[in-house]
Amino acid sequence: MGSISDKASGKANEVAGKARQFAGKAVGNKEMQAKGAAQEGKGKVQVAKGKTKEAVKGVVDRT
Repeated sequence: MGSISDKASGKANEVAGKARQFAGKAVGNKEMQAKGAAQEGKGKVQVAKGKTKEAVKGVVDRT
């Protein structure tokens, strides 16, 4: 994946994870909340990966 697709997928996972956590909290489902938190975390990692790829590409382009 490229940096843009990593960041886009990451943001989508963050939003979906937050929604899942909210839904789990609303219905009192701890498992759903935990899965939402995990999905949100996965999204944050994907966004960071995309930003890292972008930074590395910038350094390589300058050399």
